[in-house]
Order: sequence, then C-alpha cells, then structure tokens
Amino acid sequence: MTRYIDVADMQQLVLHHGIERMMAEMAECIRTDFVRWAGCDTFPRAAMACGVLADGATGYPTLVSERTITTALRTAATSALAAKALARRNSRSMALIGNGALSEFQAIAFMTQLRIDELRVFDVDRQATDKLVNNLAPYAQRGTVRIVRAASIREAVRGADIVTTATADKANATILTDDLIEPGMHINAVGCDGPGKTELQPSILLRSKVFVEYEPQARVAGELQQMPDDFQAHALWKVLARQLPGRDTARQVTLFDSVGFVLEDLSALRYIHNLSRKMGIGSTAYLVPALRAPKDLFAFATTARPALRQAA
Repeated sequence: MTRYIDVADMQQLVLHHGIERMMAEMAECIRTDFVRWAGCDTFPRAAMACGVLADGATGYPTLVSERTITTALRTAATSALAAKALARRNSRSMALIGNGALSEFQAIAFMTQLRIDELRVFDVDRQATDKLVNNLAPYAQRGTVRIVRAASIREAVRGADIVTTATADKANATILTDDLIEPGMHINAVGCDGPGKTELQPSILLRSKVFVEYEPQARVAGELQQMPDDFQAHALWKVLARQLPGRDTARQVTLFDSVGFVLEDLSALRYIHNLSRKMGIGSTAYLVPALRAPKDLFAFATTARPALRQAA
C-alpha cells in the first residue's frame, strides 16, 4: 500500500510535531543526504506539484504527498543548515527582505537553529509585513525574538549578521546593492529561482565566497547566472562533508545562492514518510494492483472490488 499525505494531513503533522522541530529534523535529513552527494544522481528533473517517493529497487510508490507546505519547510531547513556552516558563530541578527509566503518559515528556522534574536523585516507590501509580524507575535511575546519593522532595505540590512532575501519579483531585480554589504555578513539568497530572476547586484558576488547546491543548475537559475563561466562557486555539500572549509575569516562575506535541488526534496519526502508513519497521520491508497495472475490484468480490471483507501 502507498502512504498518502494531503494538505490536511501535512497541517496535522506541523500542528502535532511542531514546526520548529520539523525544520530542525528535516535539516538533519538534508545534511545527511548532502554528505552522501558523491553517490547521488544529479540528472536534471522537472518540477512537480506533488511529491512521490518510490522504492529504489522495485519502483513501487511508497508515498504520495503534498509539496506546498513541504517545500516551504525544506527551503527554510536548507537555508538554516547552510547558515550554520557559513555564518559567523556569534550571529544573532537577521534582515529579512521579502515578507511573503516563505518568510515565517525562514524566520523560525533561523530563530530556533541559529538563535537569531533580532529580526529586521521589510517588504514593499506593508500588508505582507503586517502578516509576518502577526504570525511571529507568539515568539516575540515569549522573548525569543525582537522584531523590528524597517522603513527601507538599507535600514533593515545595516549592521545585520545575516541577510535573507526572499522576494517574488520575476525579473533581474537589484534588491541588494554592493554598498549595503558589510564585512562578515552571510547572505541567504532565496528568491532567485529561475532564469532571468535575480536579487543581487553582480558586484556582491565578486566580493563574496559563494556556495551553491548544484553548480550547473545555479548557473542557469541562481544568482550565478550573472557571472562568467570561470567564476568560482563552492559546493555546499563539500562543506557539510568537511571536505572544504566554509567561511575563511570573520570579515569574509559568504553567500548561499539557494535555488533548491532534488536532493532536498528527497530528504524532505523521506522525513515526511517516516514521521507520518510514526505519528499515524495520513492514509494508505491502493495504487498498484496486486495480481494473483500477473498476465491476467484484464480479469483483475473487470472484477469489482471494494475501495482499499483507508486511514493509516
């Protein structure tokens, strides 16, 4: 039988297991898979609106799951994982530019995994910032984080240890300019996710040590698309596997050019599959027929049977 996780099931997992715990555990799953990078198949794949996890030996589908909430979780988990490896260890403040659908997930991942206690937020859409501040109010009320509404990108970025960009403008935008970047900053560039869509002034990349998930993809869809072919980028997985150093000095600017990669989706789906089974959330669906006579599919198809979709 195939485990089936719909949006309502995913909401139950988040509610009962906790969003902070889920992103931390998912980050560890992603780290484990990145460390095994040398054995991974990196052939390009098309994006999917839902996730399917299959048995590698038989091809049997073991999980069919929603991918909207999951993608937000895994993107934030990966960002925090990269920042733990690249940002200065005493980083406590983060500017969050772009307060849309991914912003709360990014904020919570950094608050809980890197102990960020000051969040400077800015969006050209004031209602988006209102939404973000309202959703993070419980954390502010507990004293976990101080949320500062900035009047401009410059005000948000000034003095921040980490800068996260998560904007949605599908254009070669310049959200961050070189004059805003201070020594020692870590930049978490999340919003660039396709050809012709960027957030950073090219000169920022020239002064930064740049890390990517998968370089061929980043050169097409990431900030790296702005750079010549001989521009050096470093593989994040090699840092996680301790094959390469991350940050070299406290004053160095590090940049995670986040595009998203299939390995992170695999990690997230494995995690959701295991967690949903452990918590008894979701259901099973009868997707592949169990044939008594493998050559007689016709008889199976024309014989009425009761539905076998059931609660997990």
